[in-house]
Amino acid sequence: MSLFKLLLLAMLSGSLLACQWTEPSKNSPASAEFGSCRTITHEQGKTEICRQPQRIVVLGPYLLEQVLALGAQPVGYADHLTLHQGDYKKPSEQIPYLGNRVKTQPVNVGLAYQPSVEAILKAQPDLILAPDLATNQYQALTQIAPTLSFKIEGGKTNLQAIAQALDRRDRAQQLVAQNKQQLQAAQTTFQPVVADHPKVLALSSADAQSFTLISHTNSFCGSFLKDLGFQLVYPKGLKPQDLEASQHPTLSIETLPQLNAANSIILFGYDFNPKDSGTEFSNQQLQPIKQAWQKNAIAQSLKASKSGRVYFVPAYLCLGLPGPIGTELYLNELKQQLLTPQTRKHVEAQKS
Repeated sequence: MSLFKLLLLAMLSGSLLACQWTEPSKNSPASAEFGSCRTITHEQGKTEICRQPQRIVVLGPYLLEQVLALGAQPVGYADHLTLHQGDYKKPSEQIPYLGNRVKTQPVNVGLAYQPSVEAILKAQPDLILAPDLATNQYQALTQIAPTLSFKIEGGKTNLQAIAQALDRRDRAQQLVAQNKQQLQAAQTTFQPVVADHPKVLALSSADAQSFTLISHTNSFCGSFLKDLGFQLVYPKGLKPQDLEASQHPTLSIETLPQLNAANSIILFGYDFNPKDSGTEFSNQQLQPIKQAWQKNAIAQSLKASKSGRVYFVPAYLCLGLPGPIGTELYLNELKQQLLTPQTRKHVEAQKS
């Protein structure tokens, strides 16, 4: 599966942090007391995990994010794109956004949806975390180690189930509490911006010609903006509350003047052929759309462009990493771009 399909799948979030961070009910499996073994429910059924896994193979950045947030480390990793050949000897330079948190040197086990059985065997895992693979792929992995399969639709993190598998439920509860506090603080921080410039048009694009509408019903990128207090702008007659999570309306550059009521525009850019997976990865995700937007007469005629309120954010942050780490990175990006220097100074002063 291409990263484009991954990003579209990840755009299917329902309603913001409240949805993806809801604590399990007392009757849910994740709330049961851990014994030496526990049964994890996932896309391919139920799997029993005994003791705390020590050698974890992770297929995809979405799942790697959860593992790292929970305080565990991978022995094997597969990305969604061929960003690196060979094992991850220098993960901080080879794994976008998450590599600086990887303290191991994971075996490269191929691509998330086309993993190498031979490479996984080399990693000698006692647990494999995988996306929703085909049944035959999943069954092949179960012959190596217990394998859990998770869908990424809806931007859901599956954090509680993964925490149960890793025997790190306490850490998951800490992340839930931290997230609530983070959101409350962010709402206060962005209040002046929301008051002055409440209406935001959110779009994703690679070329600034064709756009996918980001709404608060189909994307964590959009739902988080709404949670901060912004009003997302939609085409006339479109009722975003009626959109299913799988619906992603497309717009052409010619239709954007109809949405000129937006005080600000946030463009979530992506590039599926990056030349660098390290420090330049973010710039490469944004460079094509930035250049195309600046050269387009229609784009430059919009009120948001004329007032200097068009912002470019890597789609990877909130579409590909909807969990605790991605949320923090996305929020920091919004702070850097949307807040005035005076407001940023005030925020930093409060931290210290």
